[in-house]
Amino acid sequence: MIKVRANACSLLLVIITFFSYSKVVAANSVLVGYWGYDEFLAKHPEESVLTSELKNIVKIDPVPLSIKQDKPIKISFIYPGEQASDYWVRNLIALESRLKALNIKYELTTVSTRLNIDFKEQSRSLYNAIDKKSDYLIFTLNTTRHRKFIEHVIQSPDTQIILQNITTPVKAWHDCQPLMYVGFDHVIGTKLLANYYQHKFPNGAKYGMLYYSYGYLSTARGDVFVQSMDNNKYTLTSSFYTEATRESAYSATQSILQDRSDVDFIYASSTDIALGAVDALNLFKDSQPLVNGWGGGSLELEAIENGTLDVTVMRMNDDTGVAMAEAIKLDLEGKQVPIVFSGDFEVITSDTTPEKIEALKERAFRYSDASLKDE
Repeated sequence: MIKVRANACSLLLVIITFFSYSKVVAANSVLVGYWGYDEFLAKHPEESVLTSELKNIVKIDPVPLSIKQDKPIKISFIYPGEQASDYWVRNLIALESRLKALNIKYELTTVSTRLNIDFKEQSRSLYNAIDKKSDYLIFTLNTTRHRKFIEHVIQSPDTQIILQNITTPVKAWHDCQPLMYVGFDHVIGTKLLANYYQHKFPNGAKYGMLYYSYGYLSTARGDVFVQSMDNNKYTLTSSFYTEATRESAYSATQSILQDRSDVDFIYASSTDIALGAVDALNLFKDSQPLVNGWGGGSLELEAIENGTLDVTVMRMNDDTGVAMAEAIKLDLEGKQVPIVFSGDFEVITSDTTPEKIEALKERAFRYSDASLKDE
């Protein structure tokens, strides 16, 4: 077994040393200190089987919980919901919808924060989850501060952790991993975008890079892209870390185009960043580089349809909310939960037909769309 339950983790965590996020390119991955998603599954065939089984479960109709609950489980969900992307809101809706369909009794506490800003609020919420003896804590991992919080919570014998929006296990945690890493693998999505641009500009191109804020996501989405485009035909003219906001991307895009008006495309690392880049293009009528989205949420799909975005990788969004609910069910039934789960992507371009986009929306938002339309 790879996974060690939380009450055995406290001894293991004593020997863990923190590392800073590195820009050094490793032999096979820029994600220094993490197991790549495919790499991890190849190294652990038994985990690959569990992940495949969960993928199949996510796609079929729910099968109710097979055991009787003595009391509702307590779930704490702390997420960066204050952003243009509707990824997190949709995941929360899908999680609850699937829990109800599985006849799982639960009490849910949610905390929506600003990404990489509300550290005190995130910390307070995490410690409250421990004090309340939450059975399951859903959080994310993007910065070293997040990592500190998580390593503290892992020591709690009462709380299982599900890490959302990350699918690459932390190597330093050895056998003391969270219950599950779940999301849409950033490396897979980024390589799909790199493949698109390579086919779009087969003879080469100049491009600007808009990173996320400094941390895991910038490495997984930004550095992986640069590495994928690393040959003589593709030139990175300039790059900027943003604050992962529309406003900061707007300013950074102006800087890119003021320096080099001949860039062929601007790589954006998230929805908010993509929208900020598009806003800035209105100031530069003589320079209209292509801009990509990342995630394929509602705002990105609208931008694709109206011609302001050129391409995105669309996540089959609700799959991860469903996967978390099904993982909780497996855990309650005493069955093995896969350590990693990544949902599927579809590449959407300005040439994708409206009919295909609608069909993908029905698949991706099968739980969340109805709830959002009712609001």
